[in-house]
Order: sequence, then C-alpha cells, then structure tokens
Amino acid sequence: MTDSPFPQDPHAPRPAEPPPAQPPSYHPGSAEPRLNRPVHERYPQIRPTSGYADPRVRHTGPGPGAGTEQEPERSSKLSARLALALTVLIGQLWALTIVVDEWMSGNTGTAWWGAGFLVLSFLVVLGLWALDPKDR
Repeated sequence: MTDSPFPQDPHAPRPAEPPPAQPPSYHPGSAEPRLNRPVHERYPQIRPTSGYADPRVRHTGPGPGAGTEQEPERSSKLSARLALALTVLIGQLWALTIVVDEWMSGNTGTAWWGAGFLVLSFLVVLGLWALDPKDR
C-alpha cells in the first residue's frame, strides 16, 4: 500500500536515491575515526610528564619481592587453622539443624545435648583463635 491515494505515473522521473553510506576509513583500534585521534587530543588533561617522568612520582611500585611469599610456614599454618575452623563451622551448622529438629519434635533432652555440642565446638574455634596471638 502506498502513502498517496493516486497511483504513480510510470513515466514520471523517479527521485534520485542517496548513495550507500560509506563506512569510515580504517584506523587501527576502532571503526569510528573520532576515537582514533591521538591521545593528547582525546585526553588533554594528560601531560607528557604524567607518569614515569613526573617529578611528583617518588615511588613507582610496591618494591622488590612484592607478590612473593615471605613466610611460607606462617601461610601454611594459617591455612590449616582456617581449614579446621571451617570444618567446625560446617559441623555447627549441621548440629544446629539437628538440634532445632529435635526441639521441634519435643525431644528436649537430645536438643540440650546438641546445644552443649554447639557450645563446645565454639570453644574449640575460640581456642584455635587464641593459639597464636602474634598471627593477628
């Protein structure tokens, strides 16, 4: 269906079609030329001395030995302590579900024994924490 109520004259000249859009010329990094301007045009606030040549920069990095393990024995000790604490935590969560289930069933004697287990396991974790105060 056409917009006009009358049919077009087949002998009338047709309007010129616009040429197909040309893609922007290729620049490394982006298809849009405006993004491929030099850095100093895109970011005028960055000066040539911003960085390694800037006299305000005194320390360029974390220093020698950064990222390497300085005390592997301490790291392994802390990892083992963390594994024990997580194991106790999982046991506490399991025991808590059992205690709540027993309490709701009316078995209060079993629930009190479970509550005692929870307190004891908390004391174990507290003992692990107090084992070596210099590691905190």
